[in-house]
Amino acid sequence: MSGIAMPQPDAGILARLPQIVAALRDVLPEDAVIWDPEETRAYECDALTAYRCPPLAVVLPRTTEEVAAAMRICHEMRVPVVPRGAGTSLAGGALPTADSVIIATLRLREVLEIDTQNRFIRVQTGVTNLSVSAELEPHGFFYAPDPSSQLACTIAGNIAMNSGGAHCLKYGVTTNNLMGATVVLPSGEVVELGGPEMGPTGLDLMGLLCGSEGQLGIVTEATLRILPRPEGARPVLIGFDGAEVAGECVARIIRSGVLPVAIEYMDDVCLRAVEAFAHAGYPDCAAVLIVEVEGSPAEIDHQIARIREIAGALNPVEFRESRNADEAMAIWKGRKSAFGAMGRLGDYICLDGTVPVGQLPYTLKMIGELSRQHGLEVANVFHAGDGNMHPLILFNANKPGDLERAEAFGNDILRLCVDVGGCLTGEHGVGIEKRDLMGKQYDGPDLEIQMAVKDVFDPRWLLNPAKVFPLDASQPWREEAATR
Repeated sequence: MSGIAMPQPDAGILARLPQIVAALRDVLPEDAVIWDPEETRAYECDALTAYRCPPLAVVLPRTTEEVAAAMRICHEMRVPVVPRGAGTSLAGGALPTADSVIIATLRLREVLEIDTQNRFIRVQTGVTNLSVSAELEPHGFFYAPDPSSQLACTIAGNIAMNSGGAHCLKYGVTTNNLMGATVVLPSGEVVELGGPEMGPTGLDLMGLLCGSEGQLGIVTEATLRILPRPEGARPVLIGFDGAEVAGECVARIIRSGVLPVAIEYMDDVCLRAVEAFAHAGYPDCAAVLIVEVEGSPAEIDHQIARIREIAGALNPVEFRESRNADEAMAIWKGRKSAFGAMGRLGDYICLDGTVPVGQLPYTLKMIGELSRQHGLEVANVFHAGDGNMHPLILFNANKPGDLERAEAFGNDILRLCVDVGGCLTGEHGVGIEKRDLMGKQYDGPDLEIQMAVKDVFDPRWLLNPAKVFPLDASQPWREEAATR
């Protein structure tokens, strides 16, 4: 990834900065446009901090109309636009170019409607993921997708990357919980897609939009499916003396027909970091699974009995069932703090390749072999129930060549995921991080079809430049777009 190429900024656009800023300020509130280099530096990267580039300017709108006004100006003046939520992307999905204007959704913070009878909430997309469930809690409802960054990440970014989380095994990822969207197209046109009514007809434009990584438009309002809080939930912790055995346990649980709400995996590297950080009381073993089930007390007891039977056949070193809320919180405590705990060990790259659940044991074995080949330690912590892996590759950013070694290791893991029948990304997105690996998962005609779809929505190719599509593959499309 260190060799990731970015297009050269357009000198003509850079020279027109005063005119671009003036045009934006003519249609937006005075505090909505930032162009001072000292202030735009705050937007030079997202959570993939190895790559940085301050944008030309930043727009901070509060309404759909203000987003549309900014998009129209940029479209008319042929200025690239980089949509941005909270900037928590781990794939460089919101990395600006020097000639781009960032349009951020952070000030779109209104909760517009809660309808528990029809089970939806309508929000502006700058609200954080966690705040949606907080709004619903007094009503006895919740919003299911729960990415690890839910305290900070916004609904806009969740839609752009089709985010998941620990509970997506049972309830699905963002696309399964998105019912409608207000979208500003690159031209500034505002369109409404879907809505709270069941049974959409015609083309599945919602499915196309969710996970499109800011390539097609900016979502400013979203209608989200909400669910009644379950009668009860109970996690169990299962420890194993082998990573592959833990992976086999996951596969057997899924094959059995039991559908937990979550199955989370942590290996020994992660467990040591978590214990030092959170003192969660986890066993000293090769791998731990956290399996949570929900329902009535009788349903919970039945499901846990089945899980105990499945795990017992694989000789776990510990099977710990929570008996009350405090014990349940203790089981989850380490997993919720895993990424912060790993940060105490040093720098790391977090990947999110996804594999079929049945391939987890083999994939974990091969990641261990790749770790030895590259001479770098890796921790595995991930959503095991749907095979959404999160290998954390440890390296020293201050050691020359270490970042490049870590990135090469990461690319090999992602290739492995595709080779076993999986894909490059489960929820982090392609961004710039995986852009140049797209040819591993898709052949030329596949990529051409995807770029043709973008061309329909964004015929000038101004939205989120240099992401998703390899630059050599997209060059003919970008050259044609420049003539329009």
